[in-house]
Amino acid sequence: MGGAGGLRASGTACERLSRWLDGMEAAILTAMRQLDDIEAWDQRAQAAMAKLSGRTPPALRCVLTEWPLISAPMAEKLTGASRAAVQRNLEWMEACGLIREVTGQGRFRMWRVTS
Repeated sequence: MGGAGGLRASGTACERLSRWLDGMEAAILTAMRQLDDIEAWDQRAQAAMAKLSGRTPPALRCVLTEWPLISAPMAEKLTGASRAAVQRNLEWMEACGLIREVTGQGRFRMWRVTS
């Protein structure tokens, strides 16, 4: 996230440390922005999914906040829900614009949250 500037072997030790610290700061800021985006998505998803019943929708929402990219089998295992329930909820979430399918395939599909 912060680049490889701090890993270059050129310059004095102080210069290399400075580049490494700059890279760490950039990486931390990027990670904090990503966490803010995930938190905003979680609130939006929670509001959109409030009308849904059952344990699969909130469990699936939690999985999507913890993992940047999921497949249906992975979601099935992590939520403990059936394949049909996971597929149904993933399709609903995609139709609502909460997630998007990123592989463009009919099989072995992967989903991620939308920004």
